[in-house]
Amino acid sequence: MKKTLLIAGFAALMGTSAMADDIGVSMAKFDDNFLTVLRNGMDAKGKELGVSLQIEDAQDDVAKQLDQINNFIASGVSAIIVNPVDTSATQAMSDAAAAANIPLVYVNRQPINIDTLPDNQAFVASNEVDSGTLETKEVCRLFKEAGKTEANVYVLQGQLSNQAAVQRTQDIHDVIGGTECGVKINIIDEQTANWSRDEAQNLMTNWISSGTAFDGVIANNDEMAIGAIQAMKAANVDMATVVVGGVDATQDALVAMQAGDLDVTVFQDAAGQGAGALDAAIKLSKGEAVEQKVYVPFQLVTPANVADYVAKN
Repeated sequence: MKKTLLIAGFAALMGTSAMADDIGVSMAKFDDNFLTVLRNGMDAKGKELGVSLQIEDAQDDVAKQLDQINNFIASGVSAIIVNPVDTSATQAMSDAAAAANIPLVYVNRQPINIDTLPDNQAFVASNEVDSGTLETKEVCRLFKEAGKTEANVYVLQGQLSNQAAVQRTQDIHDVIGGTECGVKINIIDEQTANWSRDEAQNLMTNWISSGTAFDGVIANNDEMAIGAIQAMKAANVDMATVVVGGVDATQDALVAMQAGDLDVTVFQDAAGQGAGALDAAIKLSKGEAVEQKVYVPFQLVTPANVADYVAKN
């Protein structure tokens, strides 16, 4: 795997800046359960190491995030960490950081320019090929265990500008279209709810009101799965008759699983990703080598092992 090296002389060039010891962090948004855990994990690691972080909220605004990157560069930070608002808009961020010879680490959301990152840039996340795959294989298993040979499901997608949403949805199609599922799964409809619990609840309410019979919901993340559960409960759907899947294993999702409402989720180590991104940024700022792609493994979570993950949150 390609190694990244900070170019020689960077420390000398940036050492005169008043903020040269700071690391600038731009988060896509603060108002998101998973990203909050990621941000807190990064912050905790920074405090543990005595590293000063300047964490900014891009508020889901691409232009605002690019402004934050440019401000970090102007301030002379030692490195930049970005959780992108729009993964298709990362080239400009990479270019700006590269022009200033400041290392940049993308976290959680894969940049569109992942295969052409400069030598002093990296990506820390979990491999999204595994997330939706683990989720959907378990959904297949649950349908098969229930004696179904065919099932109808709805698919809730995240923001379509995010690589994770695109990949997780592709994972669903790959699994149900393959030979391993063992159950014929028909997708009644798939639409984006933008990672949002509220949007997913509204969308699920509309689907239920159509009167179409369904057997399950496969969501790209837990927040949308929970929104769908709320809509189903409001409509008096018997949760024992449907299979609901999500991704992230957030605290709220684990509570929903313990209550018997959520059937499957996939643990994505948010705090681990945050700490890993900070570790990579620090190493790059010191001119040390890191892997350009650092993956933190996904883990399947079911009612059988949910207690193990409650302890991790």
